[in-house]
Amino acid sequence: MSAAVMPLPERSLLPFDPAMPPSDRCRLLVVAFPEALRDVLSAGYLEHRPRFGENGFEGLAEIWSPPATVTPRQAAMAQRVLADLEDSVLAPAEPDRLLGRVLALLSHYPAKGLTADVEQLVAMDWVEDLGEFPAWAIDEAARTWRRSKKFRPSIAEMRALCEAACAKERVLVDRLRMIIRTANVAATSGAPQGAVQAMGRTTLRRMP
Repeated sequence: MSAAVMPLPERSLLPFDPAMPPSDRCRLLVVAFPEALRDVLSAGYLEHRPRFGENGFEGLAEIWSPPATVTPRQAAMAQRVLADLEDSVLAPAEPDRLLGRVLALLSHYPAKGLTADVEQLVAMDWVEDLGEFPAWAIDEAARTWRRSKKFRPSIAEMRALCEAACAKERVLVDRLRMIIRTANVAATSGAPQGAVQAMGRTTLRRMP
């Protein structure tokens, strides 16, 4: 049986503890990946470039691309792990749970002049605008705000905190997607994998 058609390793629950430091959380996740997929992640090409915006230097952009030797089997592993991550660790918060968290946070910073009905509508806007984030990231963002700010947050400020909370997990997701994309492009275009790798060095994410 060739390596390309060998059955994938058995699924196992991805270990995740949101209370751990972000780097430790991601390290624990990667350790649980199939060994062949870990090899691809560790062999990828990584470079950092400065990013500049309207206000000048905005941090480092991380550019990562997989090695030129990604196999269809490794891409299949990446696809399965990606689905597991999106269905568990990065699954969007349930609307009811998110609404409760938002109402609890806003209750610490009462808004003068708002009726209960308007306050409820405001909370529903928050649910819509934070709905892409997992519950643990929203909890972390709310905790950070409560412990560091004396005024009511804006939705944009909370989105920034949520993005920061799950930034490393999203970087990992981006890398898995790049592995899958690289293998798919190579399979459909017939281009050498090394050429596809060079073409794929376009995914940018600001380093958290």
